[in-house]
Amino acid sequence: MNTQEFLSVLQENRQKSLLFEYKPGALVKANYHITEVKNITVDSVDCGTGTDFWKETVVQLWESPSELGKTEFMSASKALGILNKVNRIKPMVKDAELKLEYSNNEFHTAQLYVSGYSVTEDALKFLLSVQKTDCKAKDTCGVPETVEENNLKTTVSSCAPGSGCC
Repeated sequence: MNTQEFLSVLQENRQKSLLFEYKPGALVKANYHITEVKNITVDSVDCGTGTDFWKETVVQLWESPSELGKTEFMSASKALGILNKVNRIKPMVKDAELKLEYSNNEFHTAQLYVSGYSVTEDALKFLLSVQKTDCKAKDTCGVPETVEENNLKTTVSSCAPGSGCC
């Protein structure tokens, strides 16, 4: 989901409670705050020497220890107000990929993708997910294919010195 899509969904559901499910069945607690919005520029080189460039918007969520036990979630309207204020100070790139940065005592810090959302009478819930790392230069590097042998997955690699793979 990109930044504009996220803002539009918030706008369409202004009066609803805003929930984030960071893993199946686990919600960011109601004591969360939006503590930072990052405009990220990624300028990269992959292991096959291919270059890439893109922008991301990262919204950081933090659970306030002084508000433990809080049961009322932030409204979509309040979140939209925060994001609009940020946008006036540091404009967000609307077509940038959106990520939510989050952690708690049981979940490591991660930048999570929005994999979907659901709307009920009272709540707007964004479903977050991790995206595994991957090789962007599979053809150049001869990335191994996973082969199943005796119910064990093994990897066969043709990446060797001088092959063009780092």
